[in-house]
Amino acid sequence: MKLAFSTLGVPGLPISDVVWLAASHGYHGVELRAHPEEPVHTGLGLTERADVAAEFKAAGVEVLGIAGYARVAEPGEDGPVLVEIRALLELARDLGAPYIRVFPGGGEEQSEAEADATAARRLGAAAEIAADLGVRILLETHDSHRTGAAAMRVLGQVGHRQAGALWDVMHTWLGGEQPAESYAALAPHLGYVQVKDIASGEDTTPLALGQGVLPLAELVEVLSRAGWDGWLCWEYEARWYPEAAPLPGLLTGGREHLARLLNESA
Repeated sequence: MKLAFSTLGVPGLPISDVVWLAASHGYHGVELRAHPEEPVHTGLGLTERADVAAEFKAAGVEVLGIAGYARVAEPGEDGPVLVEIRALLELARDLGAPYIRVFPGGGEEQSEAEADATAARRLGAAAEIAADLGVRILLETHDSHRTGAAAMRVLGQVGHRQAGALWDVMHTWLGGEQPAESYAALAPHLGYVQVKDIASGEDTTPLALGQGVLPLAELVEVLSRAGWDGWLCWEYEARWYPEAAPLPGLLTGGREHLARLLNESA
């Protein structure tokens, strides 16, 4: 498996520094948070996009995915959501990233079935755009659809290979699923896996990998036993928890922890 980290852990850091962190700490790739407060976002011009892609290529570091904030199940018109997804897909294409991340975002104003249908309709339409651009859309296990079973209710309706799943191990665990259950649900559609660690279900302040309660060893064992050979991406949510320890000082330890788990599961 390849290892990456998300720039959510180093908010606002210049791309040259992000690339250096990945290369110097032994990570194969980076998930780029796409937001106006970050150096990479959908407003970048073509020259800026080419420069970012060139920096990653020169360092031998891959752009794993573009983490966007489109919410495919939220109430409202389809048009603005599809425009947002297209912009993320074009950014990913220009940076050489194989994936974009979208959220479910279903609200209490609609029923579960309505949210599922809305998300599936939008993902189905967006998947056709994604196919033309050579990028895959991944629905993250998050908010209204935090479990593998919930994500599958949507993806099963879409039935398009360009629409897949991003497995956030914290959310599936908080939703009551064990890794084997989540993997069984998501396996046919799995793009990559976000790993992290937290103190408890009540305290989700990010911790160094292996220092919290999330079942990372079980997760790696499930993936290894299934012969899955994709990406593990450490999403350290420092952007939302300013009291968390700085990620750069934890990167080597995190990589080593994941490597130990992979060796033990081999």
